[in-house]
Amino acid sequence: MTIELHAIAAPVFTARLKSLVHLLKIAEAEGPARGLSEEAVLGARLASDMFDLKRQVQIATDHAKGAMARLAGIDVPSFPDSEQTFSELYARIDKTLAFVASVPASAVDGRQEAIVTLKLRHETMELKAFDYLQGFAIPNFYFHLTTAYDILRHLGMPVGKRDFLWQE
Repeated sequence: MTIELHAIAAPVFTARLKSLVHLLKIAEAEGPARGLSEEAVLGARLASDMFDLKRQVQIATDHAKGAMARLAGIDVPSFPDSEQTFSELYARIDKTLAFVASVPASAVDGRQEAIVTLKLRHETMELKAFDYLQGFAIPNFYFHLTTAYDILRHLGMPVGKRDFLWQE
């Protein structure tokens, strides 16, 4: 049976990355009113041993573009993690959205049994594409997206569930 991996992955990454832009725009607008500089907002973290907001955004985009590339069996595009401003993060998200949109369903669908090899810091994992998508890529994407949202809530930004689930 062919599984339409593209229909599982691309719409989720696209919708949630757009909601991330929505969340960041709220933070960009509200930060100064709360006495927070752009640097303070983007450098905020929930705990000292966690990544800051800008890194959460970078990693969320990495999971989206990485998943689409790995599912299609193509090279993962490399983006330098150099963003320091809201506008630079928006540009990174836009590049990620463009890449996700560029991967055709025909390159992904039916590849559920293909082996995806992940080289992590201390190990290499090999997973079937379907298992990788459901058990690794999407959960990690949501983890970093949710952590970004939680950082904004922690800063007192006026964001809620509707903003997290925001749709154009």
